[in-house]
Amino acid sequence: MQIPFVDLKQQYNSIKKEVDSAISVVIENTAFIKGKAVEDFETLFSKTIGVKYCIGVANGTDALIISLRSLGIGTGDEVIVPANSFIATSEAVSAVGAKVVFVDINPATFNIDVNQIEKKITNKTKAIIPVHLYGQPADMALILSIAKKYNLKVIEDSAQAHLAEYRFSSSGWKMTGTMGDMANFSFFPGKNLGAYGDAGAIVTNDKVLAEKARMYANHGRIAKYDHEFEGYNSRLDGLQAAILNVKLKYIKSWTDQRRNVAKLYNSMLKDIPDIVCPQAEEKYRPAWHLYVIRTGKRNQLQTCLKSKGIVTGIHYPIALPNLKAYQYLQHKPDDFPVASSFQEQILSLPVFPEITNAQIQYVVDSIKTFFK
Repeated sequence: MQIPFVDLKQQYNSIKKEVDSAISVVIENTAFIKGKAVEDFETLFSKTIGVKYCIGVANGTDALIISLRSLGIGTGDEVIVPANSFIATSEAVSAVGAKVVFVDINPATFNIDVNQIEKKITNKTKAIIPVHLYGQPADMALILSIAKKYNLKVIEDSAQAHLAEYRFSSSGWKMTGTMGDMANFSFFPGKNLGAYGDAGAIVTNDKVLAEKARMYANHGRIAKYDHEFEGYNSRLDGLQAAILNVKLKYIKSWTDQRRNVAKLYNSMLKDIPDIVCPQAEEKYRPAWHLYVIRTGKRNQLQTCLKSKGIVTGIHYPIALPNLKAYQYLQHKPDDFPVASSFQEQILSLPVFPEITNAQIQYVVDSIKTFFK
């Protein structure tokens, strides 16, 4: 049996007529930059997650950079980020001239360890970027409490967490991306809500920040040639927006299917002593962009699964502080013991809405056979 990591072709075939029709409308109207499809997406996406403003941009990395710039963060400032994430999280901080400050991760959630954040705060710290990694919400109540105590901004990196939810004891459930000062989303094709190319969005409940972000994304302007400051060229194009508008109809059911897949994996793998399965506390409703297990025999297991036609991934094989890109910070792996040890143990199993129970059973049987 051949099991892909994700199956974008199968997903496309299931909504082919709608997608092809939406693309045709954009082409017929030659609405390639901005236009109705983009406006519709910004409205629909903001309503879907429960936030006031949405600004479509070219990709998730740009969304982070523009959010930082909109908050006035730049040279001389420090921004706290988790030690395990895709480099875009830390790269964006450097791109605006600020200094990246890494914090180790919580071994249970893979997200930033909130108990270590305060130790990294200085008088130069201006913001925290919690990443809702793998679709698992970060502990936002505690992060927001720390941010309020030290007057810091919070930018949620929700690139992997479309429709993930976090429960506050006082105000109930909120979706990721709606709790900080600003948030970013990526619609890279492999994401839970994916375009057919690069695409991203910035969301916020702050009108002033929304206007600044929209201007930064469009060369520092609102009117065509009235540039108030230097910005970027980062706009969500009409074709990608049209595709996302179609997919937005299905994202809730796809998320429910992902949750069912994770539930099955947890149930079927729980009795294997050599594996640690991901778990979510009651206050988290993950979106399960990735289903990441840990094992001391990661490389051997991955090779075994590959031989059986099962595609897996490693997210991420090198913790951010250990990358060559950050050698100038002179960190040692022991500075981030959890992230550094996990980089040798984590393995992402196939998870996508269209995966069948038979395919899941095959993955599980293959893992059990390996550990016999």
